[in-house]
Amino acid sequence: MQILGIDIGGTGIKGAPVDLETETYLAERYRIPTPHPATPEAVAQAVQELIDHFNWTGPVGAGFPTVIVNGKAKAYGNMHKSWKGVQINELFTKKTGLPFTVINDADAAGIAEMNYGNGKGKKGLVACITIGTGLGSGLFYNGMLIPNFELGRIRYKKEPIEKFAANSVRKKEGLSYKQWIPRFNFFLENVELMCTPDLYIIGGGISKHMDEFAHLLRTEVPIVAAKTKNHAGLLGAAYAAMLAEIEKQKS
Repeated sequence: MQILGIDIGGTGIKGAPVDLETETYLAERYRIPTPHPATPEAVAQAVQELIDHFNWTGPVGAGFPTVIVNGKAKAYGNMHKSWKGVQINELFTKKTGLPFTVINDADAAGIAEMNYGNGKGKKGLVACITIGTGLGSGLFYNGMLIPNFELGRIRYKKEPIEKFAANSVRKKEGLSYKQWIPRFNFFLENVELMCTPDLYIIGGGISKHMDEFAHLLRTEVPIVAAKTKNHAGLLGAAYAAMLAEIEKQKS
């Protein structure tokens, strides 16, 4: 099935039509800057621009950087505060006239990794952690998504722990990987107090540098770098939209 996948982030919005059987792009990935302020109206217009770029007329899957329940934003993440409570799938459908499936961006990245990457065929509890602006997490049990498992929202000093241990914080404070890794180890300790995964899959741009800090990780849980890398968000969003279309056809 061919689906347009869109990955909406705080700084950029990326999209590409994907053939999910062959895991290939049908056109070169296209990126536009996230509008500022990133209001619902402005982002919907940016999504329309992506669709126009590809002259797309079919189903669309979108990953969005906050808690999403049945296509509705339950928070606003690093986007504009007016996103809270917005039924995003309906907003985008009204704007574009196309069927939309909208899920959490970390869930989307995890879906891609579990179906096309290093999580494929893995049983037990797998935690896909995306280290970037925040600490995104997709949790899977025997390959099935446990949605909106926001591990980066664990509290630390009255703030989400991602404000202490994310890669954006490391960069902002000018920390080396050796200086930063105790913070990430502390995050993993807290995760393991809650659920102790059988496997961690680490994504985000930092995963390209795992050889620089993997030996400093204290966890006994096996850790691998994500295979789908910066394609994960839009690939997983497209996969989620494919599943939604299949369910529609059954009903």
